[in-house]
Amino acid sequence: MSKGLVIVESPAKAKTIQKYLGKGFTVDASFGHVKDLPKSSLGVDLDNDFETEYVVIPGKEKVLAKLKKLALSADHIYLAPDPDREGEAIAAHLAEELGDDSGKKKKAKKKSAKAKTGADSNGDGERIRRVTFNEITQRAVKAAFEHPRDIDKNLVDAQQTRRVLDRLVGYQVSPLLWDKVRRGLSAGRVQTVALRLIVDREREIKAFEKKEYWTIDANLAAAKPPVFAAHFLGKGEEKIEIANGEEADKIRLALEKADWVVRTAEKKERRRNATPPFTTSKLQQDSSRKLRFSVKRTMMIAQRLYEGIELGDEGLIGLITYMRTDSTRVAPEAITEVREYIGKEYGVSYLPESPNTYKEKKEAQAAHEAIRPTSAMRHPDQVKQYLQEDEFKVYKLIWQRFIASQMNAAVFDQTSVDIDAKSVSNIFWFRVTGSVMKFDGFLKVYEEAKDTKDEEDQERKLPPLEAGQKLTLKSLHPEQHFTEPPPRFNEASLVKELEERGIGRPSTYATILSTIQERMYAQKVGGKFVPTEIGLVVTDLLVENFKDIFDFQYTARLEEELDEIEEGKQTGNDALNEFYKKFAKDLRYAEKHMENIKRMEKPTDEKCELCGAPLVIKWGKHGSFYACSTYDKENPDSCKFTKENPINLPDLDSADVQETSQEEYCENCGRVMVLKRGRFGQFMACTGYPDCKTTRRLDQGKKVPDIPLEEICPQCGRNLILRHGRYGEFVSCSGYPECKYVKQNFIGVKCPLCKEGELVEKRARKGNTFYGCANYPKCKFTSASKPIAEKCPLCGSEYLVERMRKDGSVIACPNKECDYERALEGAAAGASKV
Repeated sequence: MSKGLVIVESPAKAKTIQKYLGKGFTVDASFGHVKDLPKSSLGVDLDNDFETEYVVIPGKEKVLAKLKKLALSADHIYLAPDPDREGEAIAAHLAEELGDDSGKKKKAKKKSAKAKTGADSNGDGERIRRVTFNEITQRAVKAAFEHPRDIDKNLVDAQQTRRVLDRLVGYQVSPLLWDKVRRGLSAGRVQTVALRLIVDREREIKAFEKKEYWTIDANLAAAKPPVFAAHFLGKGEEKIEIANGEEADKIRLALEKADWVVRTAEKKERRRNATPPFTTSKLQQDSSRKLRFSVKRTMMIAQRLYEGIELGDEGLIGLITYMRTDSTRVAPEAITEVREYIGKEYGVSYLPESPNTYKEKKEAQAAHEAIRPTSAMRHPDQVKQYLQEDEFKVYKLIWQRFIASQMNAAVFDQTSVDIDAKSVSNIFWFRVTGSVMKFDGFLKVYEEAKDTKDEEDQERKLPPLEAGQKLTLKSLHPEQHFTEPPPRFNEASLVKELEERGIGRPSTYATILSTIQERMYAQKVGGKFVPTEIGLVVTDLLVENFKDIFDFQYTARLEEELDEIEEGKQTGNDALNEFYKKFAKDLRYAEKHMENIKRMEKPTDEKCELCGAPLVIKWGKHGSFYACSTYDKENPDSCKFTKENPINLPDLDSADVQETSQEEYCENCGRVMVLKRGRFGQFMACTGYPDCKTTRRLDQGKKVPDIPLEEICPQCGRNLILRHGRYGEFVSCSGYPECKYVKQNFIGVKCPLCKEGELVEKRARKGNTFYGCANYPKCKFTSASKPIAEKCPLCGSEYLVERMRKDGSVIACPNKECDYERALEGAAAGASKV
């Protein structure tokens, strides 16, 4: 019998931990969550305190069977998923499944807030224990196993409350969108609010009216060089704005004859303090700005660095601490090590007298650390040979930021000079600021990336200047400007906005940003988010009809409540009851008042190019379009003229187009993408060719790059990838062609023909969806309509199907000789497509 069975999420993490624990321990992987709410139904009992029904995820039966077999021969079971809410929920579900030594199937119903969670619920409190660590190093892993604990019920409650909140919104709002707009659309509690930020910003840009203004710079010389430029501020001591060219000319003429004298010259020392080590959101932002990596890609790389990299003779080593955190706290032993490194490598002048400390956010998780290297002594150049190019870039970023966080401030000598230009009738006010670095401090190692550079951070040398000193005018430079609208969000600025507003959590940002793009609610143009027409329509409908649920402040307040549940200050049921009162009210309102876009016919001033009749805007499968108002589907001779609605195309001005050409970067390696022409037309290609062969077609954004996922291949342990083939999206192994695993979309229904296989959603060559048995070709069962695990009450057919009618969806019997049919109620059926 083994000393202990240790269960983690991924094979890579299991391999690293196995090395540290040695013989007597068996380390295996659960491949993420093993249980979830069912796809085929809501899974939440609204009439019984939000009791939830958790079921084994289709496809995870073999994983659980293997773990149960290993558990039977183990003295102790240690549950070691990641140290956060998701990891705690995985541990709780594993404890439920492994706690029953008999291996008998147990009923999977648990109450989200009131059910017992963890090993104790099965009477295995001493045998099944939870261990957590913020870094996968020998010291941290062994320390964790010396102090195992019970499963944290508050953490599990917080995770399950979030899951129920998201399920209620997704499964009860999405069917409304299918009915009113288009089938296959989805709504998400946080996803929709993030999309609302993009839509609101787009409308701000469209409504923005440019305003003219002028600036005047004066190139001046003192007794000693260099010549410097001073900026016009106003008259006397009053700041004024130059509104037009006529005013600028009047001021210029007066300045040409003016006497230039230094009014005041103030010198001071300015200190620029080091930035704290990375939290998740700050890592995502800096990686986006500096490396041009997407948020999802950054998190995927950080996951690999955390779980372990093979470092030659050292073997598998976790290079960074846990990467999902909002804390800037650093362990004392890490502080000691980094201070030793700084003193040795950079000298005592760079080492503060005492360690730098940083203020924590109110909601920061105290148990977590900031993202840092597991050893400050492990310089990026030492491990470069063992890392892929993108892994090295991210590790170097994390290492530099951590080292810099414990270094002395940079020091600048700053001079601010006010200058008077005395004309016959006025005294004009100019100012120039100079800054010279006296000590580089932490900037020797690292400088934080920003969307816009502060003027005071720019180094500018000035000649010696003092009050009363006369200056000589060399030249004047009036320049016309126009105010600019706020910029569109890129990934870094959207993450920053979400964090500042308290919407979502850093660990969810990658999923949020991916979902709004995968659903085609927004697309990235030149690295900036632009809402699509369907994104605009869905946002307007949801915000108008669900005024509470998709409100920015309310969404942020829900995040605070989840934190309070985690801290044990309130229960999940209390939060769910409060939420559902608002949600149910909004849902009833939306069912009655939400506009039916499918039947929309908006009159326009445009005329039909064939018959001259007025055109109307209609809604179709691919968005809105112009159609002749005389069209009658009952009359084959009526005018069938249609044309594209320009609203479907992003409205970009010349600046946007220029920005697009400058800011598109390869999703895989971060290099610049360039426009090329091939035998099938123009396409975007990575400049890293032949090392990187990434390309993107220019067919209105319909072709999107493959998206790396955090999910692990169950066959080889590599990451899975969301690919886009001729017949739609599919998920397969990144190790292809060595590994040919393709993830199947199980619908949670047993095959009615062979009674063994699970039914999966498939796509035919023509692009249509159908359902077949996973045991194909042994079993050749197929169905054009989605099967439902329910017997026909009339003829006894083993299953029913969901069918689309003109007046809505119905549940019907597949037997042609049986007439059973009923209207589809609620969101239960077909919910797997939410």
